[in-house]
Amino acid sequence: MDARSVIREKRDGGELSEEQIRDFIGGYVKGEIPDHQAAALLTAIFIRGMTEDELCLWTRAMLESGKKLSFAELPQRKADKHSTGGIGDKVSIPLAPAVAACGVCVPMISGRGLGHTGGTLDKLESIPGFRTDLSEERIHRALDRTGVAFGAQTEEIVPADRKLYALRDATGLVESIPLIASSILSKKLAEGLDALVLDVKFGSGAFLPEPERGRDLARTMIALAGRFGLKAGAFLTAMDRPLGCAVGHALEIAESIDCLRGEGPGDLRELVLRLGGEMLRLVGAAATAGEGSGKIADAIDSGRALGVFELVLREQGGDPRVLRDLSRLPQGRPGRHRARRRAREDGGCDRPRRRDRVAGAGGRTRARGRGLGGDPPPRRPRARASPGAPRRRRPRRRSLASDATRACAHRGLRV
Repeated sequence: MDARSVIREKRDGGELSEEQIRDFIGGYVKGEIPDHQAAALLTAIFIRGMTEDELCLWTRAMLESGKKLSFAELPQRKADKHSTGGIGDKVSIPLAPAVAACGVCVPMISGRGLGHTGGTLDKLESIPGFRTDLSEERIHRALDRTGVAFGAQTEEIVPADRKLYALRDATGLVESIPLIASSILSKKLAEGLDALVLDVKFGSGAFLPEPERGRDLARTMIALAGRFGLKAGAFLTAMDRPLGCAVGHALEIAESIDCLRGEGPGDLRELVLRLGGEMLRLVGAAATAGEGSGKIADAIDSGRALGVFELVLREQGGDPRVLRDLSRLPQGRPGRHRARRRAREDGGCDRPRRRDRVAGAGGRTRARGRGLGGDPPPRRPRARASPGAPRRRRPRRRSLASDATRACAHRGLRV
């Protein structure tokens, strides 16, 4: 095909046909279309956007570029959750075993870090021995034995997305609603799901800081999922500060284990309960999302969710002793958050190449604030000014400690 004509068509604001989309994506996956031409088309899409029909055709072409999983032999319903990503977002790690403890399978094909955010796979691989490079056979076995499979995207599952995902990250084309929506839905549709819950982030730590753009992305993905017959729900959640108290792969694993013990930060637990409750509602395991949240809370507080996570560790090669001894995780330099840049560097989210593993140690923690089970840090006594000296106004510094009202900022807004 003539890739340049497709690029020109989209560059000039035209609507791509099914044949153009199918041939371009197929040619790129086979290596017939080079990266620079694919990047040019992605740039045109980034600027011009896509119509609903175009986006559906683009997603279908990505989905059909590889294999689709099927778990027909498993009697349980299958559900998954996807987050658009944020600093300290570790929800998937305690959420998946908690949902599985309620009798629902969670085949979670997760991603690595994109932009400034850490990926679920990167975090899990900080557990000594944990393997995410699961074959289709091992994914089936993990689901049968534990109800959960944390797997990486294989060469066969949506290879178009695997290549385009890396190219978008390398060329600064992450913050595009149609490209984000097609990337997420193509992977999730390949999992053979019955339902999907989307956690769409907004705020300074998200790819799309503006709430309006987050809402547009959520609506786009729900509409797109509906065109493929997939039940979906979405929440808009705040990411104007890190979720929980830890940033950094090993530190976030430790905090996830705390959550599974019924401990840890309140904002993390709240989001796990909300998303898990909606997952159970969508597959019919709960009549309402509130009832589902109660079932998730019971699975955590009773220890059943932690027991499922231990089975997952044993099945995927991880060291289960970390559940009782967190010092077995890679040790970094704990400290307070300084800035998003420091969280990115010390959290180990960057990698020279997309397939490289990242360091598990390193990161930042912060003190808990009121309402999350901890006391506020002690206040330093003020030095008295000499009589007659002009008063110095200190610049107001925005606190990073979550209090009860800030925990509620991780709110679920039905779209």
